[in-house]
Amino acid sequence: MAQHDYINKKPSNRNNKKQAPAKKPFPVALVLLAIILVGCFGYGLWYIKHNADPALVEQQANPTKAEEKVIPKPKPPEFIKEIKEHEVQVEVKELEQKGPYVMQCGSFRTLEQAQTLKAKIAFAGLVAEAKRVEGSNGVWYKVRLGPYKTKRQAESDKNKLKRIKIMGCGIWLWT
Repeated sequence: MAQHDYINKKPSNRNNKKQAPAKKPFPVALVLLAIILVGCFGYGLWYIKHNADPALVEQQANPTKAEEKVIPKPKPPEFIKEIKEHEVQVEVKELEQKGPYVMQCGSFRTLEQAQTLKAKIAFAGLVAEAKRVEGSNGVWYKVRLGPYKTKRQAESDKNKLKRIKIMGCGIWLWT
């Protein structure tokens, strides 16, 4: 039995003809375009050289100090001086404080629900109260914070509560 050397064996071509790689056509159009562009550029340079004003070329090439323009610094108009020296009189009105304010964060039927919200508020570092209120439709337990002197203070605490996902708190004038 004959042994075959598959590793060193040259692949056989079925047609036993060597195929030559396909030749790409010469880019005649690109060569013509390049020649036209170089010719136009050369003509442009020739035209500029022969049609330029010799006096202007000489002046631009060798400017003298007399011909250089010195731009004077503009003086400020009179109204700028007037604005600097003018005094503005403003009438200051005292804002009347509407406060105090109270912030209510919940109203519940059971004391346990109110105490749970009160504990969550305590984790934010704020002190709340769970107040029992009897109304026309039964007993409610309201969780409130305050009183606050200004609405800005109440808004600041409301933002602290929003950071720990306690939403829906309302700020009202305390009566």
